[in-house]
Amino acid sequence: MDKRPAAENDRGVAMFEVADAYISFMGRFSTPLAPLFADVGLAGVPPAATVLDVGCGPGMLTAELVRRHGAAQVAAVDPVATFVAAAAAAHPGADVRRATAEALPFTDESFDATLAQLVVHFMSDPLGGLSEMRRVTRPGGRVSACVWDHGGGTGALSAFWRAILAVDPTVTDEATLPGSNAGDLTRLLADAGLREVTEVPLTVSVPFATFEEWWAPYTLGVGTAGVAFAALPGDQQDRVVELLRDELGDGPFAVTATAWAGSGVR
Repeated sequence: MDKRPAAENDRGVAMFEVADAYISFMGRFSTPLAPLFADVGLAGVPPAATVLDVGCGPGMLTAELVRRHGAAQVAAVDPVATFVAAAAAAHPGADVRRATAEALPFTDESFDATLAQLVVHFMSDPLGGLSEMRRVTRPGGRVSACVWDHGGGTGALSAFWRAILAVDPTVTDEATLPGSNAGDLTRLLADAGLREVTEVPLTVSVPFATFEEWWAPYTLGVGTAGVAFAALPGDQQDRVVELLRDELGDGPFAVTATAWAGSGVR
């Protein structure tokens, strides 16, 4: 899910840059995904290694990297100021900076592993971002990325997109974004110059006590999904909710979501 602002007001001040809103929306899925992705992205990487979290958001993957390697060995970047502030506050010993993936503020060969969780599909230049990740990774180090399986219909937001497209087929969903389909990350990592590239599915299951608990964050205007829902007329919004309640029920239920994780060696 896009961790960048969903919109900007007429003064250029970013809207929806609220860490708590993102955590309640996508953090509930990205938090359990983080250890699975770290297993892929840190394979063969020693405990004393230095690691970088690219597009860290409020710091869900950052927390896992700190747990495994210690804050002094972890750096993180994100283009959203409030996310940087939240991640830095949560991990005061880590090097957290505001930056984009396409212009990482580090010298060549600075890290033993560089990871990007749920951000490649929203990079302005995915190949450029992955190439930058390769640049700052030491020879023999690992570069990894993961993206929800939007194209295959098993991502964290797939039920939402099915409902909204049933109501308005002209809405643009996330199925065609880079990395959202099987094989996308393999091609991107190989094109960025990585070798020994592999790609695997990672699946999490998140329980919800009620439909309202699951649905409420969609109304916060966070990311592509929140903006798409907010743009619908009221009657179409009501129909989306009706379709989703019919599919999921009133609760309790669990939502299972799969992401593709690609990894390669510099």
